[in-house]
Amino acid sequence: MQQFVSYKNIEIAYTVSGQGNALIFLHGFLETSTMWQPYIDIFSKTHKVIAIDLLGHGKTPCLGYIQTMEEMAETVFAVVKDLKLRKMHLFGHSMGGYVALAFAEMYPDYLKGLCLINSTSRADTDERKVNRDRAIRAVKHNHKQFIRISITNLFRPKNRKIFTQKIKEVKKEALTTSLQGIVAALEGMKIREDREVLLHFSPYKKMMIIGKHDPVLNFEDLLDQTKNSEVDVDIFPDGHMSHIENKEDLLFSLEKFVKN
Repeated sequence: MQQFVSYKNIEIAYTVSGQGNALIFLHGFLETSTMWQPYIDIFSKTHKVIAIDLLGHGKTPCLGYIQTMEEMAETVFAVVKDLKLRKMHLFGHSMGGYVALAFAEMYPDYLKGLCLINSTSRADTDERKVNRDRAIRAVKHNHKQFIRISITNLFRPKNRKIFTQKIKEVKKEALTTSLQGIVAALEGMKIREDREVLLHFSPYKKMMIIGKHDPVLNFEDLLDQTKNSEVDVDIFPDGHMSHIENKEDLLFSLEKFVKN
């Protein structure tokens, strides 16, 4: 069911499905809460499932030129308060993982579990920040072309033909993201803090889903973050879009994480 909660004079859009212990799903950059629908259909049979449109994405408008991960985390907390939730499992894909980490740092007592899907706990490197600035220039020049190229590049090269139709659908959804929303998110991701410490010193259970051939994130770097930690790591054989490229594997991993 589509709902809205007021936050700083805008309306944060989210959906709620099912009853039971709460699971919150956060989408990535250029995505919306609709990416989770196949997982909502399954988990809502046994849980209360919440999927949120983050700032500047889906049906949630922008707040400013820079939308930090902390401010996005505050919008998640606005939903948590609106629904009077006390404890939940939090799942974040890519940028949604950055937001989940910010939430975990700001509101740790609300978490039962934290799952990062094709995401990283580390801040952008200097090289990555330069690439963000380059992306911002490309967006301002032609944001539709930027979206089309960016979405394709999230998939493992050999999967780009296999998932041709699905990639078209993802692009269509991504094209609903406003120019301001894209730039604000890129600016926010560029300045996000390093939160690797949360993987090592936090009381709730943690999991990382890693794509062996993720074109965006370095496989060895992701593994290094989990060394000497209690983070469960599931490695999938494909790219950055595990919810599409490794759909059944991801479902199995998430079910296992929620049950344990």
